[in-house]
Amino acid sequence: MASNGVLLWLMFSLISIGNTALINVECRAEHVGKYGQHSLLQCVYKPSQDAEDAQLDWVEWKKDEQQILFIRLEKTVAVPGFSLAEPSGNAANRNVSLLITNTSVKHQGEYTCGVGTDSGDGLGYTSLRVTAKYNKPAVKFDPKTRTLICESDSGYPKGHLRWFDENRTEWTKSSKMEALETESGLFNLSSHLTLLTGSTFSTYTCLVFNASGGKEEEGTYTFDATQEAQDQEKGVNQATKIVAPLLVIGSLIIGLLLLSLLLYKRRSQRYPQPVSTTEPNDEKGEDQSHKDSQA
Repeated sequence: MASNGVLLWLMFSLISIGNTALINVECRAEHVGKYGQHSLLQCVYKPSQDAEDAQLDWVEWKKDEQQILFIRLEKTVAVPGFSLAEPSGNAANRNVSLLITNTSVKHQGEYTCGVGTDSGDGLGYTSLRVTAKYNKPAVKFDPKTRTLICESDSGYPKGHLRWFDENRTEWTKSSKMEALETESGLFNLSSHLTLLTGSTFSTYTCLVFNASGGKEEEGTYTFDATQEAQDQEKGVNQATKIVAPLLVIGSLIIGLLLLSLLLYKRRSQRYPQPVSTTEPNDEKGEDQSHKDSQA
């Protein structure tokens, strides 16, 4: 009895394996989708010669093991934004590709395509990688800190900003870059390059590179011939704003001192000091003493 049970189990296993092999689901290994656009995950199922007349029963798509679409006969259950690229009602149409509308970062991941027919089932595997091109960098200069600022946003995956002067010499190591991830999953990049006095080139270029190292966009900042003079003038004006009030206050203090001295002199001339009478009194006393002694 036990041996009969084993034989039956082997027979069912062989039948199941044979049925599975009758249906092959072929998918491209990896797909690249662009942010905000449609993405097509291409898959087709191909019956073997022994199952050429196989009739499609159901199609199922999963993302990271979670069902996102299931079609059986005319009934469809799908997460919004997912659908079959072509209707599956025609037995001759074996395209079971998945269409994703308005691709976003959250759609990136691993996908499984399952197909069921009256001759057996099959599975196919693929993945989706999402990219978003960075916008053209905007470059500006802060004269107070002598810093060049480069900003590029709405890209994915995280990219890099690099600095070059007019001679194509790279200055990236002297800069500081920050990458901010937004709620949509995209990245905003910013880089600061502080310039030393007297080491300014006429042109600086900021380039944005994607995660694969490919150049996407660039922005340039060119200093005018009078830029340094204007910066120095701004510095002089700033210093003047500080020194001028001090000069005015100092002048007022000096003026008050001179006025006080002038008033003092005039007062001295108008009201002279009284002459001392000590010596005449002494002489008069001596004469009186001399007369007394003669008497």
